Amino acid sequence: MDSSSGIQEPFDLIRLSLSERVFVKLRGDRELTGVLHAYDGHMNLILSDVEETIMIVEVVDGQPDVQGTVNVAKRKMDMLFVRGDGVILVSPPSRT
Repeated sequence: MDSSSGIQEPFDLIRLSLSERVFVKLRGDRELTGVLHAYDGHMNLILSDVEETIMIVEVVDGQPDVQGTVNVAKRKMDMLFVRGDGVILVSPPSRT
């Protein structure tokens, strides 16, 4: 991996994202954006200034061929603990 930027293993990328806004994808069609304050080896995360986006798919009963409608719900939280077993993806801020 790229030793000049300090990234030798996957958790190094997370470490370099501390105190920065990250995007987190969770199980259950949930997404978070917030400032990363702490993490551990289980991918438990502490985020602040969090916005959660939940995708809610409503299907028509008895009609599996008909596509359901997708509703989006959002909410904001000051501080959040995210349990690591629900984390699918953590995306650091873009670096140009």
